[in-house]
Amino acid sequence: MIRLLAGIVFIGAMTFAVAGCRSTKKISKAIATTNIRKDTTGDAARAAAAAPRDAHADSMEVIRQAVQGLANNHIDFKTFSGHMHVHYEGSDGKDNEFNAVVRIKKDSMIWVSINALLGFEALRLQITHDSVKILDRLHKIARLRSVTYLQDQVHLPVDFQTLQDLLIGNPVYVDTAHILFYKQDNKGISLFSVGSPFRNYLTLNLDYTPQHSKLDDADPLRARTGDITFGNYDHSGMTSFSTYRKISVAEKSKLDIEIEVKQFKFNEPLNTPFQVPKNFKRR
Repeated sequence: MIRLLAGIVFIGAMTFAVAGCRSTKKISKAIATTNIRKDTTGDAARAAAAAPRDAHADSMEVIRQAVQGLANNHIDFKTFSGHMHVHYEGSDGKDNEFNAVVRIKKDSMIWVSINALLGFEALRLQITHDSVKILDRLHKIARLRSVTYLQDQVHLPVDFQTLQDLLIGNPVYVDTAHILFYKQDNKGISLFSVGSPFRNYLTLNLDYTPQHSKLDDADPLRARTGDITFGNYDHSGMTSFSTYRKISVAEKSKLDIEIEVKQFKFNEPLNTPFQVPKNFKRR
């Protein structure tokens, strides 16, 4: 159950269009009716005199626009509250399903209440930059840990900021200063960046909202991987918000998490009660 809880908070091929050739009938007609000479000397001279196109500069401009678009879609907020339905599958292959209420005070605190499908609260969690506090109501146990507890559970370098971005729907581990190449098609653009600790192949929609992120460990001695899908965008509020996420992480074990955000609100007052009952054991 605790590994399941940690999993909660943690968390194309290019398409080318080829222009068709003119039909044989049109070509024959053009040959038959060609009786007007056209002097192309002027066009050729102007083409020869024109400065050569800087392909590198063109590529850098495409990347610059994509990075700017990504920055424009970065979700900034003061508070967030969301009701989520979650499917979780760990290394044991068991499929778990439950509801969670997530409340975030930006850069300060993440509060999570996990409810069984029958409606009663099973776990409550409070995360700050340096601590993780867990109330296990089923076993009447309070677990007080440092934030590295989450890293131990999911085997990834998870900190408060990473968790906050994952829950809000901002892409993580993107080094925009080290983008090596891009691919573009009629559905969007993909950027490949190399940073620490991951190489990130990030695909954006046409409006530069995140669509998919493929993470591979930059350390050749490790085999950590991550896969994050964003979907079902809600554009009705102050920002485009992904109400569907699928997160998969793997190293020694694998975690698969599917999240559907049923309700969400930004920048409203939050109630985040967290008190350890006297009859709870502390561990």
